Formats: sequence, C-alpha cells, structure tokens
Amino acid sequence: MADVDGTWETVTKTPMGDQKAEMTINSSGDSFTGTFAGDMGQTEIEDGKVNGNTVTFKISIKSPMPMTLDGEATVDGDTMNGNVKAGAFGAFPLTGTRKA
Repeated sequence: MADVDGTWETVTKTPMGDQKAEMTINSSGDSFTGTFAGDMGQTEIEDGKVNGNTVTFKISIKSPMPMTLDGEATVDGDTMNGNVKAGAFGAFPLTGTRKA
C-alpha cells in the first residue's frame, strides 16, 4: 500500500479560479480521516478510502453553496493528481504536493 499520509498543499482548478487548500490524510488500513482547509473554511473529510495509491473522499462545503464534493486522487511519491466532482458543475482537476 502506498504512503498517502501527511499534509498536502492542494490546488483545485475551478471556474472561480484556483482554490488552494491544505488536506491532511491519516490512513488506517483501507480508510482514512483528515481535514480539508482553505479559503472556503475547514471541513472534516468524509468517507475517506485508500485503494493502493488511490484515495477517494467526500467533502461537504457550505460556500459558495452547500454541496458535497467527491474527490479522487492518485498519489505518486510526494505528488497527487486527480479531480473533484462538484455535482452538476462537473469535475475539476486537483493537484497536490506533500509538505515535508
């Protein structure tokens, strides 16, 4: 199983511009807990799963409108690449770098 734990500096490319956030991942077997904190506030990660070097998760946001985001990213060393699905708004690219 890949090492996915740590604090990640993430950028999600959205129609409202780049959304930067700090994501923490604390895995235990095939699941993980953590937080997602950025300009839109901080929220607990929900339903975090680890499958090899891929993580999937849900984030409930309140701004700019209440919705649940579905994230999926593949970890390769100290980088992650994936996307965040925002319901009817489509999917947006997510990149991240692990902080030392």
